[in-house]
Amino acid sequence: MITVAGALVDDINLLDFEGNDKLISYMFDTLKESQKNFRYKSMEYLEFELKLRSAIVSAAADLYRSKLSFAVFRYSYCNTELWTRTENGGFLLKNGISPAAAIEDIYTNGHMYGTECATAMVIVYYKALLDVYPKALYDSLFKRIYLMNWHDIDKNLREVGRMRKPAIYLPGDRRYVKNPEVNPLTPQWQGENLIDLSDGKYYGHGMGIVSIEAAVAALNRNRKEGATTSAYLMDEAGRPNFDHLCNILINYNRGQ
Repeated sequence: MITVAGALVDDINLLDFEGNDKLISYMFDTLKESQKNFRYKSMEYLEFELKLRSAIVSAAADLYRSKLSFAVFRYSYCNTELWTRTENGGFLLKNGISPAAAIEDIYTNGHMYGTECATAMVIVYYKALLDVYPKALYDSLFKRIYLMNWHDIDKNLREVGRMRKPAIYLPGDRRYVKNPEVNPLTPQWQGENLIDLSDGKYYGHGMGIVSIEAAVAALNRNRKEGATTSAYLMDEAGRPNFDHLCNILINYNRGQ
């Protein structure tokens, strides 16, 4: 069920959203039909979560279409006009470059970039927020972007690196398929980060848009000799702090 300021909510106005009405309706209905009570301070917070989740799904699908390549960190590469490639294979935003423009460049010039799956997930979250925040807010909030993994992501997005078992799963969640008996010669196949796109489809960098079964099968082809334990989908999910990110937008709008 969904309660907003203590009142039960049974319907939502799709006119308040742009884009994927089917996805918004599915997420709203999933929350509404759950036995758990999902509490929101106001409709603004509920709408923000649904919008950001929808943006995460779109950003993941668009990153797949961008032709961003898979490359282990030692062979990673980027557009050096906008980013500095660090010794450990991460991408550091150059001084004087618009954060919004640099993230957009990955999507428009994906062929100029190659990196591992954790970095791809981080890129998805930065792009999703770019799609829901005004550019001025985005550029002021993310002045220093370092693309690599959860340890280096901006403090406003750090929760995406913390996997927890949720009451329900929703599109936009980050899931993880673990390969416990990975071939030590190919450690990049120790697991796969996936973004839930809904309808049983997931985006995993290096795999593309796949089902869980296909992701498991791909990882199982990269187990050590004699392995008997299959790769498996963990029951945890990573997701941003929607309330915190909504607060940032509310405070920005109040100051305009």
